Amino acid sequence: PRTIHVFVALCDNVNQGIMPVPASVGNGQNPSTNLYWGAMYGVKTWFSKSKDWALTNSTKNPAKGILERCIFYNKTSDVYIIADGYDGKNIKQCTEAFFDACAGKTSENISDGNSTIHTGGNDELVCYVGHDGMMGDFTIDNYPEGKKSSRKAIILACVSQGHFYDGMQKSGASPLVWTSGLMCPEAYTLEASISGWIANESDGQIALRAAKAYDKYQKCGIDFGRWLLVTGWE
Repeated sequence: PRTIHVFVALCDNVNQGIMPVPASVGNGQNPSTNLYWGAMYGVKTWFSKSKDWALTNSTKNPAKGILERCIFYNKTSDVYIIADGYDGKNIKQCTEAFFDACAGKTSENISDGNSTIHTGGNDELVCYVGHDGMMGDFTIDNYPEGKKSSRKAIILACVSQGHFYDGMQKSGASPLVWTSGLMCPEAYTLEASISGWIANESDGQIALRAAKAYDKYQKCGIDFGRWLLVTGWE
């Protein structure tokens, strides 16, 4: 099966330089209510309710820094999503793990109870969801270098085209969808992008899907959505 790895840095009012959100969704140590995980438009809740995806496994604290790991399966396309929800205070670790995966530097066999999923270097799509910590919270001095590959990345974070550019260049992966400005990285944009990828649409068609989904829920206008959610290096 094809694998997608999603790295989610839980929203954290205390440990991230974000515009504060309500305390119930901004507690980076509580996945169940977190804006990017357990809330209505969070990754776990959104994909659990999707007609196309089935939650096959959920594990608490599967590794250091990760509060919950969920595995979703799309039976129609034989695709797995491994979604890791990182403690909000571990946002730098989450970002570094994303770049390691883009560069194919990690390898792990994960079981959902029925099947063993080979993730890391085998991931065809790698995704980041959360605050862009490189806007001022921290820096990454040495990005992992990888060979040029067909692996693609979705980066749903504010101004990710600018702040993730150098790391993506070194990783060998290519940007499928990333952002030119400030955004709310909720899961409807992620699912729309993944659906286009599964359907083997062009990068431009996938970015347009993302823009339409963002406009549907944010009511920002499709022109803004198309400006915000872009593909490729330019």
